[in-house]
Amino acid sequence: MLAIQLHDRIIESKDWATILFIICVAIIAINKTISSVRFNEFVRLAYSDKYTKIYRDSSNLMSGFTISMFVLQLISFSFFTLLVLNQFNRAEKTDLIIYIQIFTFLSVFILSKFLIEKIIATAFKIEEFNEQFNLLKVNYRAYFGFILLPVNIILFYNSFDSDWFFWTLLITLITINITTYLVALKLYQNLLLRKIFYFILYLCTLEIAPYYFIYNWFTKN
Repeated sequence: MLAIQLHDRIIESKDWATILFIICVAIIAINKTISSVRFNEFVRLAYSDKYTKIYRDSSNLMSGFTISMFVLQLISFSFFTLLVLNQFNRAEKTDLIIYIQIFTFLSVFILSKFLIEKIIATAFKIEEFNEQFNLLKVNYRAYFGFILLPVNIILFYNSFDSDWFFWTLLITLITINITTYLVALKLYQNLLLRKIFYFILYLCTLEIAPYYFIYNWFTKN
C-alpha cells in the first residue's frame, strides 16, 4: 500500500498589507475632504513652494494634517524598505513581523531624533530655525511618502526581477533629502549666517552622523 504524506499548504497572507493600504487611502480622503485647500497646495509641492510659504508657522508641525501625513509617510517608507529587502532576498514582503520591526525602528528613530534636535537647538539657541527646518523636512518627506504609496501598492502585488527600478527610487529618496536641506538653507540663510558655527555643529551631529551610523550598521549586518 502506498504511503501518503500530507504537507501543510503555506499560504502567504497579504490581508494585513491591504488593510494598511486602505488606512493610507482613508487618510488621504479625509485630509482632502476636511482640508481641501491645504491638500491641493500640498500635492503641488513638487513644483511649487506655495505650500511651504503659507504653512511655514511652527504651529503647523503639530496640526492634524501634518501628523496624519506623517503617519502615512511612516507606513509608506516602511513598506518600501520591506520591498527593497525582499528584492535583495533579505526578507519576504509578506512578513508582517519584519514590517512591524521596520515600522517601529523608523518611528523610534525619527521621534528620538526630533526630541534630541529640540534639546540641541535650545542649547545652541537656534530654536526658530530648528522648528522651521523640521516642518520643512516633514512636509517634503510626507509628500514623498504620498507619492511612494501607489508605487508600493504596485510593487507589493506584483513581482519585479530588475533591480534598477529600486536603485532609481533609492537615489530619488536621497536626492529629495538633499533638496530639502538646500531649500531650507536658501529660505533661512539670513538666520544661519548669524548662527553659522552652531548650525555646522547641529548639521554634523544630527543630520549626518545618525545616517552614517545606520549605513555602517546595515552594511556590516
